Parts: sequence; C-alpha cells; structure tokens
Amino acid sequence: MPISNDVTMFYGAKPEIFEKAACLRNKMTKAEKILWKKLKDRNLFPSKFRRQHPIDIFIVDFYCHSAKLVVELDGEYHLKKSQMEYDTGRSAEIESWGLKVIRFTNKEVFDNIDDVVLQIQQSIAEIEKALKKA
Repeated sequence: MPISNDVTMFYGAKPEIFEKAACLRNKMTKAEKILWKKLKDRNLFPSKFRRQHPIDIFIVDFYCHSAKLVVELDGEYHLKKSQMEYDTGRSAEIESWGLKVIRFTNKEVFDNIDDVVLQIQQSIAEIEKALKKA
C-alpha cells in the first residue's frame, strides 16, 4: 500500500480510502469495465491510467497521473439534482489539487465509446501541450 501522505499521486489519501478503492476495483460497473478495457490499451493510451484511484478523501473512477487527469463516469443516479450539486463540489475539490476532471455518462460509454476515447485523448493532448508551455 502506498504511503498515505504521498501528495504526488494520492494527495493525502488515508489508508481507509485505499481499502475502499480496492473493494471498488472488484465491483466495477459495466460502463467502467468497458472504458477500463480501452484505457489500459497502450495503443490507445500510452499514458498509464489507474482505476478506482484514491485522491484525498475521494476515490475517482480513473486517473492518469502523468496528465493529472481524472475521468469520472456517471450513471442515472448522478442525474438527480442533489447528486449533480455534490459532483460539482467534488470535482472542484479535486481540481483544487491541480487536476482536471472530465465526466461522461454511462450512456455515452455504451452508445459511443469511440467518441469517449477520442475526448479523453484530446484532453490528454491539451494538458500535455499546456505543460510543455509552462
């Protein structure tokens, strides 16, 4: 288990968050499994992605450390107004660590995985371009 105060990748996540993340890796949704198959394909994504990754007090669906990119998938539950407000706040907190959060619905994954892949690739390219300028 990584050191819980490792800000470089886990942003201070505590040991209990790592335990929850490990459990979630064994209970991935169908949409998460479909996207994970693409994200771990090194021909599509040379950068390494991690699934159910601890960041601070959160567990994000997917994380690419080299691009500082978080990818979240939202099922029907996330369409509720209260959940949408929570997700907005959660994304803002994660972004306060200097990370970018992009979200997709499960429906987008099921109906057009190629477009989701393209959008993730474009986000990585934009981030890498910005990092080179900095």
